Amino acid sequence: MTSKAEFVGVDVSKATLDVASRTSNEYKQFRNDPTGIQELIDWLKFLQPELIVLEATGGLELPFVAELAYVKMPVAVVNPRRIREFARSIGQLAKTDKLDAKVIAHFGEATHPEARKLPTNDEEKLTALITRRKQIVEMLTAEKNRIHSARFSMKERIETHLSWLESELRDLDNEITKFIHQSPIWKEKDKLLRSVAGIGPVTSATILAMLPELGTLNRQKIAALVGVAPVNKDSGRRQKKRRVYGGRANVRSVLYMAALSASKHNPRIKAFYDRLIRMGKERKVALTACMRKLLVLLNAIIRVNQNFDLKTAI
Repeated sequence: MTSKAEFVGVDVSKATLDVASRTSNEYKQFRNDPTGIQELIDWLKFLQPELIVLEATGGLELPFVAELAYVKMPVAVVNPRRIREFARSIGQLAKTDKLDAKVIAHFGEATHPEARKLPTNDEEKLTALITRRKQIVEMLTAEKNRIHSARFSMKERIETHLSWLESELRDLDNEITKFIHQSPIWKEKDKLLRSVAGIGPVTSATILAMLPELGTLNRQKIAALVGVAPVNKDSGRRQKKRRVYGGRANVRSVLYMAALSASKHNPRIKAFYDRLIRMGKERKVALTACMRKLLVLLNAIIRVNQNFDLKTAI
């Protein structure tokens, strides 16, 4: 008789890691620091779970996930909304860290989410650079908006800060470019992606770092992964508008800007966008469709390892 597979749920907070095992029904709490993470890893090695499941928590989970990757343990990082919807479906309305960990473990056993392809060290570093660049751009925007209403005595300080932020942005852009060109594989992929009108260095770098699956999935799966696949919401005779949601927000954000540019400067995407507008589609709907088409195009280019050619484009 074979033993039942073990699933472990981890509720991540800033201070603690609350852990529950589904089959053995154990519960433990560890500190979310290097010592606590190592103690948890040692316990998991003894337990040998089939899958460790945790929610995406805005980056608080990353140190633990990195250690799991180092020891090659299977982990699935899932959207918190899926966990809460699952909890409601089984009538679990109360919410504590311990209960959350148990619900996550139950979710893992019931749905078997796909184990995450863990990022390499280079992917993690590039992701960190891209994330920092995004933060600098947001600070630049905030300071530029702030300077118009600032008192005269404060404007000099804001201008000094703006000057530093712009210098930091240039340094980050140079470091990102240099880092990509250090890898022959990334350098070639960057060249392929940027052969498409509308794809610039920021979009290309973001896709390389945050969408390593590009070129390995079919068009339906890659669109769903990014969150640009329309989802039905029909019931009986009632048919609601298809909507897109979920997916990788950072990739979707740069893809939106790329589609906006491509709808004006990429002949293939522009023709597609204009046709949708003539059909009476809303501009936002047409642009979302362009995002999906652009993503599918990039996916095919990476898969066949060939520069974009308008004459033979899919």
